[in-house]
Amino acid sequence: MTTTSRPGFHLAIPVDDLERVRAFYGGVLGLDEGRSTDAWVDWNFYGHQLVTHVVPDRGRVDAGRNPVDGHDVPVPHFGLLLSVEDFHDLAGRVRDAGVDFVIEPYLRFAGEPGEQWTMFLRDPAGNALEFKAFRDESQVFAR
Repeated sequence: MTTTSRPGFHLAIPVDDLERVRAFYGGVLGLDEGRSTDAWVDWNFYGHQLVTHVVPDRGRVDAGRNPVDGHDVPVPHFGLLLSVEDFHDLAGRVRDAGVDFVIEPYLRFAGEPGEQWTMFLRDPAGNALEFKAFRDESQVFAR
């Protein structure tokens, strides 16, 4: 897994089953597990701290959806900007694990500023994740 010199972030998300979460974040995504209790697990999310907290009755998962490129993008969602190589490696691991994509990996803005690969999937608790890979990272905020 490659990382950049960006500042790290901390994000805590609700989940309902730590064993399924361990299988997904540790097994499918290949993240290293950090500290944990019976109620939460810390994950090394490519150098960032992602914490999965057990919330048994969490209610509705999505606040809504937003149309983007003919797809219904789940909101909220979170994820990472990866290298193109790491993006495709992760997409292969997700496919090999039999995880369904919300939005299959595809190339956006081909040949334009901000050209990027993107994919959406859900963890076992229903949290939506997006992973992206820019051809040129200096174009992340290009218009």
